[in-house]
Amino acid sequence: MSTGTDAHAADSHEMIRVHGARVNNLKDVSVEIPKRRLTVFTGVSGSGKSSLVFGTIAAESQRLINETYSAFVQGFMPTLARPEVDVLDGLTTAIIVDQQRLGADPRSTVGTATDANAMLRILFSRLAAPHIGPPGAYAFNVASVQASGAIKVEKGARRAEKVTFSRTGGMCPRCEGRGAVTDIDLTQLYDDSKSLREGALTIPGYSVDGWYGRIYTGCGFFDPDKPIAKFTKRELHDLLHKEPTKIKVEGINLTYEGLIPKIQKSFLSKDVDTLQPHVRAFVERAVTFTVCPECEGTRLNEGARTSKIDGVSIADACAMQITDLADWVRGLDDPSVAPLLTALGHSLDSFVEIGLGYLSLDRPSGTLSGGEAQRVKMIRHLGSSLTDVTYVFDEPTTGLHPHDIQRMNGLLLRLRDKGNTVLVVEHKPETIAIADHVVDLGPGAGTGGGAVCFEGTVEGLRASDTVTGRHLDDRASVKETVREPKGALEIRGADTNNLRGVDVDIPLGVLVAVTGVAGSGKSSLVHGSVPEGEGVISVDQGAIKGSRRSNPATYTGLLDPIRKAFAKANGVKPALFSANSEGACPTCNGVGVVFTDLAMMAGVATTCEECEGRRFQSAVLEYRLGARDISEVLAMPVSEAERFFAEGEARIPAAHRILTRLSDVGLGYLTLGQPLTTLSGGERQRLKLATHMGDKGGIYVLDEPTAGLHLADVEQLLGLLDRLVDSGKSVIVVEHHQAVMAHADWIIDLGPGAGHDGGRIVFEGTPAELVADRSTLTGQHLAEYVGE
Repeated sequence: MSTGTDAHAADSHEMIRVHGARVNNLKDVSVEIPKRRLTVFTGVSGSGKSSLVFGTIAAESQRLINETYSAFVQGFMPTLARPEVDVLDGLTTAIIVDQQRLGADPRSTVGTATDANAMLRILFSRLAAPHIGPPGAYAFNVASVQASGAIKVEKGARRAEKVTFSRTGGMCPRCEGRGAVTDIDLTQLYDDSKSLREGALTIPGYSVDGWYGRIYTGCGFFDPDKPIAKFTKRELHDLLHKEPTKIKVEGINLTYEGLIPKIQKSFLSKDVDTLQPHVRAFVERAVTFTVCPECEGTRLNEGARTSKIDGVSIADACAMQITDLADWVRGLDDPSVAPLLTALGHSLDSFVEIGLGYLSLDRPSGTLSGGEAQRVKMIRHLGSSLTDVTYVFDEPTTGLHPHDIQRMNGLLLRLRDKGNTVLVVEHKPETIAIADHVVDLGPGAGTGGGAVCFEGTVEGLRASDTVTGRHLDDRASVKETVREPKGALEIRGADTNNLRGVDVDIPLGVLVAVTGVAGSGKSSLVHGSVPEGEGVISVDQGAIKGSRRSNPATYTGLLDPIRKAFAKANGVKPALFSANSEGACPTCNGVGVVFTDLAMMAGVATTCEECEGRRFQSAVLEYRLGARDISEVLAMPVSEAERFFAEGEARIPAAHRILTRLSDVGLGYLTLGQPLTTLSGGERQRLKLATHMGDKGGIYVLDEPTAGLHLADVEQLLGLLDRLVDSGKSVIVVEHHQAVMAHADWIIDLGPGAGHDGGRIVFEGTPAELVADRSTLTGQHLAEYVGE
């Protein structure tokens, strides 16, 4: 019989063991990660951090969990292929908290994305007067319905009884819970001087020869040869508003519907950003979104708006800043809902603690930045009773001021102290410093990375000679002299979001940093008041519109001169050198992989056997330029391609120019054919910046260009910004990184707090003056950073 001092076999699994990981650029990586500790993964951009943490550990954990569900449920889940790894041991359930934006559905708000809205609805259904019904009566996503019908009742004999059913919802009937109504400019739908057969309809896809054009000309409700200006009232109504009606056109049974309901269903019910560019341009031209006149943007019907607790309706509560709402909830005292008030209070306090107290619950979730979306997702896990879970974070400090990073560190440590394994991919030294264990990947990016350079403690990392170790204690110093501005961009009375009539002159011809805590109004000032258009190039971290077929070569326009050069050198047409056109491999249609749906199990993506992942027909690969075929060119990293197209037979000045820009922004490690869907937010922004660098614009507006950049790469970015300014451009950056603040010529600091505690300019001047002044949070942290 064993004594109490013997170790239990169940306690021996203290490590997550990874052996022989080969996902993406990982080169047979083997690591042992301690459980119930905070492990930070560091390394330059593209070194393989995400491939190891997300692509290997988290992916396999999720795949194994999915396999425990029934085959029926698995059919509705994303299919995950097994990562390329020899051994993965000791995994626990992984919860990924990434920076994917929350859905941009107009009915999704901060309140609906968390539990806060559901709890508020229950609270109002219990305490509000006049009482209007159950929690659904306060929900803008629930419509009121009434129906009547017959049900069979058995009372001795069977007989039918007439019954009326009703459900009380809170949805505003006019805007259907969207808060905005659409107004369509009819002049953008058709040219009334023409007839339908002459091509009067100017809607994308409604040409006379197109299917929709044929339906409208052949429906028989109006004369297709009569100009629309001469239509009778009835004919115009049928063209624009007619309800769905069965018709026959060219012998085919169809449903006819007026233009306006048709447009609302096909274009307006979708997120504008997902539409094709020409359709998006049409929607922006033809449709104006105005606040719903009936509910005044609250999304709720009159019953829900007039039912109140202490004079506050649920619409008022959702519109309050969360810090104020938390105080209001604390002021309510009713024993019948005491547990609910406590839970709601905790949920709202989590928002404040995580640095999102400046939001309101009615804020549309699609308007949150990637960092804000990640923190909203965190709220769900802070109060969770789960322990022994692996939490995986992707740069949780993105978009956070140094002041807010301290809070975030506290939250990561709290999750760890509850008994969870916390894995964090991070570049900021403040967060690396709190790690129990560090895994540093590198030494370079892309094919030059994918190996473990260091594994151990933070002290060990400092002493090591890795790129991260050498740069961990880097501190930029404030510039002795700053550049003189050449004029100013005047902003007067800016009041977007939380700005309070801000008047500011942004100096031109210099590097300007706009700083302040998260939610202080930086983006509102820069994006809301600096007009996009003439001479202003705005580069953000939003998703690039494109599919898995899009890559840096197609996005930057680099592929066009390369295709032409290949075609000219071989005497064939350029379309052969496009994997989306004539040159595509017939088996995989130019994608390079074949997707196999295994019905009962996770589907798998296998490299196409015909083209071996090269995406082109074998005949196309016979054609060469400078001894390379087109697939070899697309497999080159930017840095190698830059040398290849610089001289000799393969010299293409147009391609070389674009490649030099890609190198300048720190993307030398990307391969020309890497799918855009695999790029991080920071990489996407730098790709957009490279594309716009040749534009004629005089003012560049950048939103946190250091996001996802390693400490060593920040210097390169600062060099690039300097070159832009020295070439006569004006650069305005919204930034939290102290190295960029110290390097700026002028700082505009907003604050003093977030939400309604912010929105004012608390400092304007040079970085040296800000450090000497120390009157703002930014000033204090910058002074600490530069060691003054």
